[in-house]
Amino acid sequence: MESRARDISEVNGMDYEQFIEVFGNVIEHCSLCAAAVWRYRPFRDVKHLHEEIGRFIDDLPEAGREGILRSHPDLAGRLAGLGQLTEESKREQKAAGMDGLSQEERNQMETMNNQYRKQFGFPFVICARQNKKTAILQGLATRLKNSPQAELAKGIIEVKKICYLRLLDLVEHEGVESRL
Repeated sequence: MESRARDISEVNGMDYEQFIEVFGNVIEHCSLCAAAVWRYRPFRDVKHLHEEIGRFIDDLPEAGREGILRSHPDLAGRLAGLGQLTEESKREQKAAGMDGLSQEERNQMETMNNQYRKQFGFPFVICARQNKKTAILQGLATRLKNSPQAELAKGIIEVKKICYLRLLDLVEHEGVESRL
């Protein structure tokens, strides 16, 4: 299906398969989220759709929320180097300048990504579209000091920001805030 913004009435008229095809990656590699909220149509607007996805995520047990975080790639990580990111992640990481890291920044990012994964059991997630590489590197260093519970909560907040911006790419949203 082509990538374009759809009117909310078109979204509400989608059958299950169309809905999954369009919205299946608003949460990285987690079409289950879109599958679960399809039943809540009709949506009033893009914010209502986002609220339903957020509610679904919040209602998951801790292991489910951790699983959502594990579905995200490391920023400037191995998958990026191999060209294996989703199209959405490629655009988001490029917009943040993650494709232009110096070798020193790349090494620093890799070291901290590995430390973060070892410490928390999931990758560092930050809304790249709302940050640039310097803020991302600083954020990663700062968040390594958090408790596992705080980092799970912060990671999910960032996932919801990413989701919202991806939804804004897919659904017409005149008059809707573009930032959470």
